[in-house]
Amino acid sequence: MITLQDLLMPIKPIKIVGNTAIGINNLCVDSRKVNNASAFFAIKGTLSDGHDYIEKAISVGAVAIICEKPPTEIDANITYIVVANAANAAGLMASAFYGYPSQQLKVVGITGTNGKTTTATLLYNLFKGLGYKCGLISTVKNIIEDEAEESTHTTPDAISIQFLLKRMADKGCTHVFMEVSSHAIHQERIAGIVFAGGVFTNITHDHLDYHKTFDEYIRVKKLFFDNLPSTAFALTNADEKRGLVMLQNTKAAKNTYSLKMPATVKGKVLENNLSGLVLNVDGIEAHFRMIGIFNAYNLLAVYGTGILLGEDKTQVLAVLSGLIGAAGRFETYLSPKDKILGIIDYAHTPDALLNVLATINQLRTNGQQLITIIGCGGDRDRSKRPIMAEAACRHSDKIILTSDNPRSEDAEEILNEMEKGLNTAQKERVLRITDRRAAIKTAVMLAKTDDILLVAGKGHETYQEIKGIKHHFDDKEELLESFKTLNR
Repeated sequence: MITLQDLLMPIKPIKIVGNTAIGINNLCVDSRKVNNASAFFAIKGTLSDGHDYIEKAISVGAVAIICEKPPTEIDANITYIVVANAANAAGLMASAFYGYPSQQLKVVGITGTNGKTTTATLLYNLFKGLGYKCGLISTVKNIIEDEAEESTHTTPDAISIQFLLKRMADKGCTHVFMEVSSHAIHQERIAGIVFAGGVFTNITHDHLDYHKTFDEYIRVKKLFFDNLPSTAFALTNADEKRGLVMLQNTKAAKNTYSLKMPATVKGKVLENNLSGLVLNVDGIEAHFRMIGIFNAYNLLAVYGTGILLGEDKTQVLAVLSGLIGAAGRFETYLSPKDKILGIIDYAHTPDALLNVLATINQLRTNGQQLITIIGCGGDRDRSKRPIMAEAACRHSDKIILTSDNPRSEDAEEILNEMEKGLNTAQKERVLRITDRRAAIKTAVMLAKTDDILLVAGKGHETYQEIKGIKHHFDDKEELLESFKTLNR
C-alpha cells in the first residue's frame, strides 16, 4: 500500500499535523465515496465547501485530510495536510497515487469555446487509424482503447482523470486526447497532468455565468497554455482574434494553423458543399467528408497535431480524409420521400449557432427553406438568450423557439428572455412551441420537399433535464420518428 508520505512528494504542504507514514488506499473529493484508509480533499467548490464535510469524511474512514484551513478541533488519530490549494494538491497527489500515468502517455489537451469535441474525437480516430492504441476524454464519452463509457462532465475531477489515465496506460495506450474546459482549468482538474501538447480552437461568448467577464474567461483559457512544459507544443488558430494571445507566455513550442495567413499549418478551402470539403493542406489537395468552414479549422488543428506528434503528413491526410465528426455535430439525415434534410447540431452558443447557420446558408439553393428549432439551457448564461434567438431569426426563414434543458428554471420564462432579442418583424416569423417533441414534429410538417431543418442546442444528448429530473429525449430519434409520419 502506498503511504501518505509518498503522495506528498509532488506538493509543498504549508503544515503537516500527524503521522505521514500511514497507508492510503483511496483518494476522494466527495465525502460520500470515502472508505477505510481514504485521503479526503476538502475543496472549496462553487456550490459547497469540502471543509464542511471533514467531520463526515473522518466518521466513515478517512485517515488523512488535505485542506486549506484545518478544523478547530483536531482528531489525534487523523493526519492533516494544510495546503494553499486543495484542488491543485488533489491532482498532483492523484498523479503520484496512480504512478504518474501521464508521463507514460502523450496527452494532448484541446481547449476553446467551440470545436473541442470534434477535434478530440477526430484525433482519437486519426491515431487509431494510424495504428496506435489511444484514449479519449470528451463531452460525449470517454474511451479507453476500445472500451467506451458515457461521460458526465467535459473534463472529470482531478482524481477521476488520473484514474482514467492510469487505466489507459495499463491498456497499452500511447496517446490520449482530451477536451479541457475552462471550468476544469479554473478548478485545477488538470493539475498533475504532463501534457505533450495543447490545441486552441477559438473563444467566443460562453460560460459568463461562471467566469462573470469575457476577459476572465480568456485569462483562464490562457492559463492552460501558460502552464504547458517546455517539452510540449502549443498549436493555436491564427485566424482567431485571440489565438496568438494564447501563446504569449507559454514555454511550449509555438505553432499556428490558418486558412487566411502564413502559419505553421496552412490550409485553403477549394470546395465546400454538402458532400464535404476539398482543402489544400500544406500543398496537398485532400477531400474530407466533413462540411463547413468551421470544420476546415477543426481538420487543420487535427492535421497540425498529427504532424507535431511526429506523424507523416501524407498518411495523416489519407486517414483523416475518411473520418466523420463527433456525434451531434452537424449530423445530417434525409427524409426518405420528400428529401427534407435534417441537421442535428450541439450549437448552444451564439458563435457556434452562427457558424452552423452560415454553413447551411452557403450551401443551400435559392429554393430551399431553412427552418431552425432552437432553445437555451436553464441555470446557465442568461445574457446569450436574446442573442441566440436573434441570430437564428436573422439567418433562417422560419424559427421555432422551444425548450432545451430548462433545469430548475421555467421554460416559458427562458423563451420570454429569448424573444427580447427579436424586433416586431422578426417575431412574425417565429413560432413558440415549448414542448420540444412537438416543436420538431411541427417543423417537419412545415417543411417542403428539399427544405432544411436545423435542430440546434442538444446534439449528442439523450435527455432533457426538467425541474431536476432527466427525461429520455434524443433529437435524432425525434427527428427520424417525425420523418416516418410524413404521408405526402
